[in-house]
Amino acid sequence: MIIGLTSLLGAGKTTIGDYLVKKGFVFYSLSNVIRDEVKAKGKELTRDVLQQTGNELRKEFGRSVLADRILEKINKEPDKNFVIDSIRNPAEIEALRKRKDFTLVFVDVPIEIRFDRIKNRKREGEAEINFDEFKVSEEKELQSQDSASQQLIHCKEMADFIIHNDSTVEEFHKKIDELLEELR
Repeated sequence: MIIGLTSLLGAGKTTIGDYLVKKGFVFYSLSNVIRDEVKAKGKELTRDVLQQTGNELRKEFGRSVLADRILEKINKEPDKNFVIDSIRNPAEIEALRKRKDFTLVFVDVPIEIRFDRIKNRKREGEAEINFDEFKVSEEKELQSQDSASQQLIHCKEMADFIIHNDSTVEEFHKKIDELLEELR
């Protein structure tokens, strides 16, 4: 089983990933593929640099490059379950859907809750951002006209399941358990 995760920033993809790892899933993140590339080039890990590098990789190696690199690893471990975080482009979904055991989940949360979450987690330049900057940054991720960019609206439309994460962690875990039961 492969569960792919897509959402807007701060919705809870990492929370699902961590929870599924505790249930025996192997975790991969498309963002980590980009982070590795940024580190190899000696650049600073900022949200803008990560987005730019992801777009450059998609333009140079094809829009599904991040998913393709993860699939290479997954295909070497056929008897395991996987969770793949940070899917942000429809071509990545199409590549992953070549596996019949792939399911895409979109995590949905109101923007105000997500903004509070990113402020509290203090990751890669997020702590300094204000709400207006957050909204502008998010607009870039939603539906770029550039097919190599992030297109989260299209990813949401392609989701097999939408999970709302606007209450407690315990409630969120319960929703994940219900999803797993449905998938089995």
